[in-house]
Amino acid sequence: MKTRTIEKILPPPPVHFVGDGFRVHNFIPGVHPLSMQRMDPFLMLDYNSKYYFSPTDRPRGVGVHPHRGFETVSIAYSGRIAHHDSFGNSGVIGEGDVQWMTASSGLLHKEYHEKEFARNGGDFHMVQLWVNLPSRFKMIPPKYQPITNDQMGRYILPHDGGIIEVISGDYERVKGPASTFSPVSLINAKLNQGGKASFGFPSVNNTALLVIEGEIQVNVTDNVPADHFVLFRNDGEQFEITAKEKSVVLIMSGEPLREPIAAHGPFVMNTRAEIQQAFEDVSSGKFGHLDD
Repeated sequence: MKTRTIEKILPPPPVHFVGDGFRVHNFIPGVHPLSMQRMDPFLMLDYNSKYYFSPTDRPRGVGVHPHRGFETVSIAYSGRIAHHDSFGNSGVIGEGDVQWMTASSGLLHKEYHEKEFARNGGDFHMVQLWVNLPSRFKMIPPKYQPITNDQMGRYILPHDGGIIEVISGDYERVKGPASTFSPVSLINAKLNQGGKASFGFPSVNNTALLVIEGEIQVNVTDNVPADHFVLFRNDGEQFEITAKEKSVVLIMSGEPLREPIAAHGPFVMNTRAEIQQAFEDVSSGKFGHLDD
């Protein structure tokens, strides 16, 4: 396989708050050249770098908001998130866990720091990724895939190199538990110092990584510190990462849908008319009801 080279190494952009509970760097689509079209099928990536929240009796978070037309993937590295929706679904995303929510035809949603975590305070560290849905699946009923850390596919690297956790897709024939509507690979590489891992994806796939902790070297040439994002060119299949210190790296690769993208706030459809319909459906109560 041909080596996939780096197009850009991007430092974290300035932080902003989503609600009062998520202190995020918006990489996709907030940083050039990470547009929705360039990163297709990845629409948005908000990265809450490690941040200490002080104790409080009123959990911080994001109040009621709608979604339609895509999936949200929440990955918790530290801290705990409680969520509720307008169809009666609720749960807690614990440390090391993933929640894969298919919003599709639409729902109302809210997410807050879990009560006990909020009461005690602590480090909060997470990623929220939005994954586009092919047009034929945008109006299917919503669903959830709660994935606990022990359910993830695991591949043990040789020479005490670390562990590869597979959320979706596969690595060395180890499959991740998440089902997807188009080819999408999401992988956490948890590497010990000196640990190495090679990854291969079709060159057509839009592929990137985010250094969650530590510092790595990519293809034995480029050093990438914590909280930095690496965008790869579509010029090859394989790349290698080496941990300069104990590190955690999120790797993402997806086959582009190559469909029109019409996005407005919490809605991502294929046409402006479909966006307008989403606003009308929320106003008329078709997304259900959810108390703040």
